[in-house]
Amino acid sequence: MAASPSRSSSSFYRQLSPYGPPRMTDFVLSEKLGQGTYATVYKGYRKGDTREVVAVKCIERKRLSKSSGDNLVREIEILKGINHEHIVKLKDFQWNNDNVFLVLEYCSGGDLSMFLRRYVRLPERVARKFLRQLALALQFIHEQNIAHMDLKPQNLLLYSKTDPILKVGDFGFAQQLLGKEGRDNLRGSPLYMAVEMFCSDSYDASVDLWSVGVILFETLFGYAPFASRTYEELEMKILSKDPIRIPSDPPISPQCRDLITGLLQRDPSHRLSFSKFFSHEFVDLAHAPTAGCLEKAISIVTKAVQFDTQGDFEEAVKYYCSALDFFLPAIDYERDHSKKEAIRQKVNQYINRAEQLKLYKKQQQRQPLRRQHSLQGKFTDIPEIEEAFKVSQRAESFDEEKKFGLALENYQKSVQLYLRIVTSLPPGQMQARIYKEVNKLMSRAEELATYKDLLENENVEDTSEENKLKCVIQ
Repeated sequence: MAASPSRSSSSFYRQLSPYGPPRMTDFVLSEKLGQGTYATVYKGYRKGDTREVVAVKCIERKRLSKSSGDNLVREIEILKGINHEHIVKLKDFQWNNDNVFLVLEYCSGGDLSMFLRRYVRLPERVARKFLRQLALALQFIHEQNIAHMDLKPQNLLLYSKTDPILKVGDFGFAQQLLGKEGRDNLRGSPLYMAVEMFCSDSYDASVDLWSVGVILFETLFGYAPFASRTYEELEMKILSKDPIRIPSDPPISPQCRDLITGLLQRDPSHRLSFSKFFSHEFVDLAHAPTAGCLEKAISIVTKAVQFDTQGDFEEAVKYYCSALDFFLPAIDYERDHSKKEAIRQKVNQYINRAEQLKLYKKQQQRQPLRRQHSLQGKFTDIPEIEEAFKVSQRAESFDEEKKFGLALENYQKSVQLYLRIVTSLPPGQMQARIYKEVNKLMSRAEELATYKDLLENENVEDTSEENKLKCVIQ
């Protein structure tokens, strides 16, 4: 972060007019992106060759009360120590006699409230994608004992219009927590505020989880659960003892419904904890799309290929399936379309291999091939049938020894021998028995013709799979 200028450097800044943006030494401010009680956010460009695009939050110092000034200092201190892909990054902060400037990461997709105004309500899979990104940000700040205290769609920015990635912004009400501590001032936006913030002087970081529940509800149904015309009506709904009704239209999954119910608990002691929220089946941060998913997937699939090569197919299937739990979010996370497609192609190979091994497992569970033949000892006076019978027995011996290539060859030969003579036999019991035996042999020969390479493990990739995949995606 660049060093902040001293107050004596205020000569480097000057105001254009009462109606225009202030001037900065390193940035050119252009269109207004938003305005609050004491701050205005502009789109800005870094001067020089890079033309980096930023958002600059300009706070007029004369409008700062003591509490808002404390909030600003707290926001700067918190953002200075945060570097996370789902939290708006503070690039720099500067000041002069008139303004304080927070130079922030620019998010061209607007905020979630604008997104919802456009689409009204989101499909569950899209809502879940945004929720997991929000949860990743909350997990990060929760590990640092920070509570946001003002989560709402207006503070959830979207990095891009074409590929929206959610980023949490505006930490003006955030608090560095040392455990459960009471707060003596009301913070946040009433529509998204937890019950205890209305009726108690003591509340903790779990108020963020209530806000998450309200936001998830709104993304799915197009309105907040306590949407009201007046503040009094809102307060009455929030403080009501009536159970929170989750609409049946549009339908949502049982997992999603369970999560909303767990988050929107008026009694904070009954509300989901952070750990249960992060691990909840609908959130499942362990498998959320992150930068680390691909490395985990490669590590697991490498073990799968090793087991596959060693002939331990049961373990191989287990690891192939486990790798998919990370490959699929890795595909979702990847932004480069060519790399995304390369990973997808490799994953399809692993899926096919796992399915083949499952089929092999079924083949292994067949009844023993050795059986008492209905033809044994019946046609010793017909040398051709006796020869065919011996060849079929040889095929079954190879089959039991897992020499599937030799087994297939002998099955096919025995079928040919039987068919040469069966057509010359008169219709009757003898011919029927031989046809029955031929059908059994042909059925097994067809199975081996389909799965021979798989069963003999001839086309398994070598254990350098990790290096191969890394080469594909680099």
